[in-house]
Amino acid sequence: MKRCIKLMFAIMLVAIMLVGCNTQKNTNKKNQTGGGKLSGTITAAGSTALQPLAEEAATEFMGNNPSVSITIQGGGSGTGVNQVTSGAVQIGNSDVPASEKLSDPALAKDLVETKVAGIGYSVIVNKEVTVTSLTLKQIQDIFSGTITNWKDVGGKDEKINVINRPAASGTRAAFEKTVMSGVKINDSVGTVQDSNGAVEQAINSTPGTISYLANSYLVGDKKNALTIVQIDGNDSSIDNITNGKYPFYSYEYMITKGDLKDPVKSYIDFVQGDDFSAKVEEMGYIPMSKMGNLK
Repeated sequence: MKRCIKLMFAIMLVAIMLVGCNTQKNTNKKNQTGGGKLSGTITAAGSTALQPLAEEAATEFMGNNPSVSITIQGGGSGTGVNQVTSGAVQIGNSDVPASEKLSDPALAKDLVETKVAGIGYSVIVNKEVTVTSLTLKQIQDIFSGTITNWKDVGGKDEKINVINRPAASGTRAAFEKTVMSGVKINDSVGTVQDSNGAVEQAINSTPGTISYLANSYLVGDKKNALTIVQIDGNDSSIDNITNGKYPFYSYEYMITKGDLKDPVKSYIDFVQGDDFSAKVEEMGYIPMSKMGNLK
């Protein structure tokens, strides 16, 4: 009799443990995918390179959490970093660490930087430009104003029209860091467009133009509307980036101030989580799982 009671007790204990484990798994899955009972509002601003992904993630997250409202704005990485620092938004989207966009880098100590994806960038030219590959040195010479005609880099006799990004742009910061490598951009030789979308339109409509875009703006039909220029013979594929053959890339950051709390925490977890990684790659970004040890 005693043996029977002990056996029944052991069976009940195992059953309780299994139910508990299953409940924890379900809770973790809900938190990861945004399926929990969350409510509140989230406002994010900043990087236009990250904006398409942030908007897509927001749409899916709000679909799973009808009581959460998310607003995503652009403005550039500098805007995002400064607005989250001042408390104007809850998330500052940026292509670079916060300290690179703050007038006082000491302010970054109160910020939390979460890497949510990698992003490759491409040098692009108008469809009528015949040049399809440039060396790093040639790109540096073009954007510094040393080379001003396409014939000097193997193209036809045509003026090079440079399109730059403003100082607040994280895409520009990534370009300066990985491509220009200390060579100063000469803003006087070209025009300035304030977003990836504006650059895309200007390149399409202006002969002889050259600029650079986040790969998130070069998916589907958009990829065929422009000429993507290889750098030293390599394109901006995920393989070339992760193998160290292509230099022009950065991480995408969602920057917050203070301790992460829901619904902001669950939204950021969703963006960088496994359930959303296929969409990350589909939209031209690099899932965190593929970034490895890249700096």
